[in-house]
Amino acid sequence: MIKELVTKNRSYRRFYQDSAIDKQTLRELVDLARLSASAGNLQSLKYILVCEPEKNAAVFGHLRWAIYLKDWSGPAEGERPSGYIVILGDTEISENFFCDHGIAAQSILLGATEKGLGGCMLASVDRDGLRKTLDIPDKFEILLVIALGKPKEKVVIEKLGKDGDIKYWRDKDGVHHVPKRSLDDIVIE
Repeated sequence: MIKELVTKNRSYRRFYQDSAIDKQTLRELVDLARLSASAGNLQSLKYILVCEPEKNAAVFGHLRWAIYLKDWSGPAEGERPSGYIVILGDTEISENFFCDHGIAAQSILLGATEKGLGGCMLASVDRDGLRKTLDIPDKFEILLVIALGKPKEKVVIEKLGKDGDIKYWRDKDGVHHVPKRSLDDIVIE
């Protein structure tokens, strides 16, 4: 069951924008992050939940999408996320967030997948602009933004080619292909 959930949990970048996500759903996803492991059990992460169309549009303008797709600047209007979770580190609790935000983000995305949603972790963010837009106090470090929605694209895992190229691509039908190394290539015995 967990393998199926992990396999379905891809980085989706196109969504049915008109398929709304409510605040309660975002809270349920953050609750999964809350219950996840935290370095030293400091629980230093905080979250901003965004699901209103006007606020979604404001957040969208501060995100950078899909570095390998050079001719694509991100989802078009109508294909944008219908919700966001901004993951923050509270510097009054800790100055080092270790890998807590990665653990939290994965828990959120697995929960989203279980609910029939999809998402994408974004670390390429105009942090200064987002801080101003959402009026985020300086004591919080912006760590990640998770874009969420009902996926509008198909994402498939491919065997890594002999050339070793790990760059994802889209075919003529818009299917997003993601090459993955084999298990034997990553396990060192």
